Amino acid sequence: MAPTPAKYALVSLPLSTFDTGDKQEALDSLKTTISPENGNVLPFPVPNFKIGTLDALVQQADDLAKLNPACEGVVSKVSDSLRSLYEGNEDKASEQKMVNDKPTDQYLRSFTWNKVRYRADRPVGELIDILQKELATIDNDVKTKFNQYNQVKTNLAALQRKQTGNLATKSLTPIVDPSLLVQDSEYLETHLVAVPTNLKKEYLKSYETISPMVVPRSSIQVAQDDEFVLFAVTTFKKHSAEFQQKCREHKWTPRQYKYVEGGKEEEQRELDRVTREEKKVWGEALRLTRTGWSESVMIWAHVMALRVFVESVLRYGLPLEFVSALVLTNAKLLKKVKAALDSSYSYLGGNAFGRDKRGRITKDDAALTSEMAAAGLGHADANEYTAYVYYEFEL
Repeated sequence: MAPTPAKYALVSLPLSTFDTGDKQEALDSLKTTISPENGNVLPFPVPNFKIGTLDALVQQADDLAKLNPACEGVVSKVSDSLRSLYEGNEDKASEQKMVNDKPTDQYLRSFTWNKVRYRADRPVGELIDILQKELATIDNDVKTKFNQYNQVKTNLAALQRKQTGNLATKSLTPIVDPSLLVQDSEYLETHLVAVPTNLKKEYLKSYETISPMVVPRSSIQVAQDDEFVLFAVTTFKKHSAEFQQKCREHKWTPRQYKYVEGGKEEEQRELDRVTREEKKVWGEALRLTRTGWSESVMIWAHVMALRVFVESVLRYGLPLEFVSALVLTNAKLLKKVKAALDSSYSYLGGNAFGRDKRGRITKDDAALTSEMAAAGLGHADANEYTAYVYYEFEL
């Protein structure tokens, strides 16, 4: 049975929710609320960034809500590229998914804001712009290199088919004896025709009469495999096109071939060259895709940290007193995590949330719309609105 995929939830709550203003004690309380059976609660430290105007914060929340799915899309594409490089082997692909030389899960568990790369004293809008540009660069770099690899891989496959295919598709250079061909004649031309094995008798009976001026008894069997028999047959040049067309109508395959001295050796050299190139570009694509995974996941984590900060300011106001946490769980237990959080913190939604006669959490959609507008939270978001800052994601 396949393991249950890991799911993550980011949560932010105002410190005023807890009996103490201490963040560690607030995290301990949050662990109790969720319970270890449902998920592992870890600190997700978010710096205190520069705060601009309310209008700027609302715009930044919008920008981050749009940037988040872009990050998810790039991470997903990079993951698909890694899997493709390993011919669909998920285990081998997963071994390459490191972030800053750590397994992805470990990186998220121990996340800290990269203050060297993204100085926390920069305006939030500027940080969003930097992250957006870096994400676009990673996406473009991985896409370009992977397209290059796919082209080389396609070229190699075509050359290999020439070596290993049937007589209707493979290269005829190592098969055809040039002495069988009429060469340097002003009037005559030799055609090579791949005839399906089951049509061989029909071919021998009719090839002389399917078009004018086929040289009688000129057909010679050149080679045979499990599917086709290759014949050489001579016609007058002025009727060559008609002869080839009639062959196609009879489901015989005319093969294009021109003798070139040293052609066999040249084909082998080309195959060897493209084989080496494929290995080289595969290695380059792997290195760049590994980097792409590390960079895109790191960018996404920083985007989510900014989202937590901006949403927390919009919802909880000033001073900046909130605790943020990462919940590691799985798809089956995520609903229980959410239910436990709703049960304890839905009152933060004011009139937008209430309880029914059985004490279950309910939402008043009209009041919810009003609360969101008052909080400046009218921007689009794939996550359902909650009474507290809450985002789900998976890697």
